[in-house]
Amino acid sequence: MTDDRRFETRAIHVGQDPDPATGAAIVPIYQTSTYVQEEVGKHKGYEYSRTDNPTRTALQEAMASLEGGRFGLAFASGMAATSTLAYLLKPGEHLILSNDVYGGTYRLAAQVLSEWGVEFDAVDMTDLDAVRKAVRDETRLIWVETPTNPLLRIVDLAEIAGIASEAGAWCAVDNTFATPYLQRPLELGAHLVVHSTTKYLGGHSDVVGGAIVTDDEDLHERLRFLQNAAGAVPGPMDCFLVLRGIKTLALRMEAHCRNARAVAWFLEEDARVDRVLYPGLPSHPQRELAAKQMQDFGGMVSFEMGSEERALDVVRRTELFFLAESLGGVESLIEHPGRMTHASVAGSPLEVPAALVRLSVGIEHPDDLIADLDRALG
Repeated sequence: MTDDRRFETRAIHVGQDPDPATGAAIVPIYQTSTYVQEEVGKHKGYEYSRTDNPTRTALQEAMASLEGGRFGLAFASGMAATSTLAYLLKPGEHLILSNDVYGGTYRLAAQVLSEWGVEFDAVDMTDLDAVRKAVRDETRLIWVETPTNPLLRIVDLAEIAGIASEAGAWCAVDNTFATPYLQRPLELGAHLVVHSTTKYLGGHSDVVGGAIVTDDEDLHERLRFLQNAAGAVPGPMDCFLVLRGIKTLALRMEAHCRNARAVAWFLEEDARVDRVLYPGLPSHPQRELAAKQMQDFGGMVSFEMGSEERALDVVRRTELFFLAESLGGVESLIEHPGRMTHASVAGSPLEVPAALVRLSVGIEHPDDLIADLDRALG
């Protein structure tokens, strides 16, 4: 049954009916490992909390609804979701990654999957011909980030999903940066959507989690089996915190986008900055594509200084922008990808520019954030 309620309404209500036992308006934290059975094999839908937990069920239903999919699965982290999805691949099969991908995803492919016999290629996915040329008979999965991390390139999801389908492969999209409020890859043809719910979905830098959403029943059944078999599941408190976060996702994303636009324009016009990467700027090469497949341009901004020394100087001088890894919280963060989030790709084809700085723009007042960056730029 299609749910025609608006995004903001579904974020608060789907899977989150009042508790039938007590009338509690908020989904309870079912802090239990096991469930009493009336007799052998006769229970109320729950046996053991690695397999299922009511708080997790609520989160999974909410996530599926927000992404416009039928099936959702929650995991202990974004990398747990990614790793579980990777169990779909068999030795001898082939994976295509973006050549500007999160360092942890590349590390998984290069140092774990490759040892299982899964081959991979990293290509510039803004070049559709390069993606087509990378496809082999053995290609089983095309993994997409858009906007990419940390260079904020925009990938044409409909085109890549079409290439994957023609090859008999799956298209999986890491939608962490955009969130389902700004972009819904399943509607553009993707087969799977992956999230680090640690980021914008949780929204408060107080929980670690991941999620997968799909419309494909067979994929869901296999992934549900793997979720239980591999066991990288979130606890009920983690699910509760992500559920709490998604209730305000729409409001927060409006503020993140508004502030990121202001910060990006400030940096773009500042002679002390060499280059600004933000999909909402006219200078961004894929701005039109971003406007076509996204509702807004997101809360992430990257920029390049004249040297690595200058970049390191900037990241250590900010006060409101905390120097820290991660992203998507209400507070603003600044980091040096080459030394921090993407250190694991050093020496690989994915190595990021040494002078690059990445911002996760929070929901503070934009004038204060700009003043902080102005001081840090010296």
